[in-house]
Amino acid sequence: MKLLLTNIKELLQVRDTAPSMLRGSEMKELPTLKDAWLLVEDDLIVDFGKMTDLNTTSVDKTIDCTGKIVLPSWCDSHTHLVYAGNREQEFVDRINGLSYQEIAEKGGGIVNSAKKLQESSEETLYQQSAKRLEEVMLLGTGAIEIKSGYGLTTEAEMKMLRVAKKLGENYPIQIKTTFLGAHAFPTDYKNNKEGYMDLLCNEMLPKIAKNKLADYVDIFCEEGYFSVADTHRLLSEAKQYNLIPKIHVNQFTALGGIAAGVEHNALSVDHLEVLTDDDIEALKGSNTMPVALPSCSYFLSIPYTPGRKIIDAGLPLALATDYNPGSTPSGNMNFVVATACIKMRLTPEEAINAATINGAYAMGLSDTHGSITKGKKANVIITKEIPSYGYLPYAFGSNLIDSVLLNGQEL
Repeated sequence: MKLLLTNIKELLQVRDTAPSMLRGSEMKELPTLKDAWLLVEDDLIVDFGKMTDLNTTSVDKTIDCTGKIVLPSWCDSHTHLVYAGNREQEFVDRINGLSYQEIAEKGGGIVNSAKKLQESSEETLYQQSAKRLEEVMLLGTGAIEIKSGYGLTTEAEMKMLRVAKKLGENYPIQIKTTFLGAHAFPTDYKNNKEGYMDLLCNEMLPKIAKNKLADYVDIFCEEGYFSVADTHRLLSEAKQYNLIPKIHVNQFTALGGIAAGVEHNALSVDHLEVLTDDDIEALKGSNTMPVALPSCSYFLSIPYTPGRKIIDAGLPLALATDYNPGSTPSGNMNFVVATACIKMRLTPEEAINAATINGAYAMGLSDTHGSITKGKKANVIITKEIPSYGYLPYAFGSNLIDSVLLNGQEL
């Protein structure tokens, strides 16, 4: 099927040859075409240009985008979208003065979610997660990473990853899966952390690899969770199964986890709300993508990732939602982009680059997603009539999306 978008007010992220990532000052540049057209055939972008250069062509459908902006769909490289139930009581507890760590210490947090997930059937888990996925697709997300980590037993972790894989088979969105068994220590292993590390390395990893359930491996390297030594052990073990690292790090404290991630060629290091000069130096010269999760900072009232400092140091930066029941119960990438501008002082150009090209890189999807480039997936957002792309983060509380195309199909 051939689909033609015409009279596009401005077509964003137009690149004849797209880079795999953008670093530092490169992120300030967002190439666009005004008064443009875009041609889609089946699930791919096949051509684009200015309206003055459009030759009449035989197409199956035309969409008039007068007054509207078209841009590549968001690439959300960090989510925990597959989970059971919710944790709204913990939200109230935080309002009443308890910290994230205090809630975890009294049996809340990740362990609370694990209990609910273990008690849920695979079908129930799938149905709940499918509703969330449908919502974020309509909000413009065209590629998404989904982590396990709310199982904390071998079977429950595998159940989460099977659900994520099934979602990818049933919906027109690219899904990457990540094994995050090292998300927290289960209650049964609270006083036997070495025993849980043994379970992760000797039982969970081999079974998940054998069943081809994960693309990546992750670990929460944080005080009170997993140490730098734990991180080295798990990532070393995962290498034999060809699982690429992506790690949670520096959310509350700087322990040296970023340098550990870089040492293991991690695809991304995520959170980074606390960042030292040594961390910046560790990232320089690496191919590891720093990923900021601003809606997590918003929800928990913790510091925001110093995105301005990261970019000004010549490093790349990606943005993602961290969609999960405890610290970010939202998968709205539009809010993430706006919050990065409002609270992290990113320009609209930098934020859009971080949520498209660099987000695609953080999922290993640089060749297929993240830009308007011939041969890439026809995943685009068509906005409502708006004055400029700067209006997207400016009007942060409005739904500015008119329609979404995924794999060339209107949702």
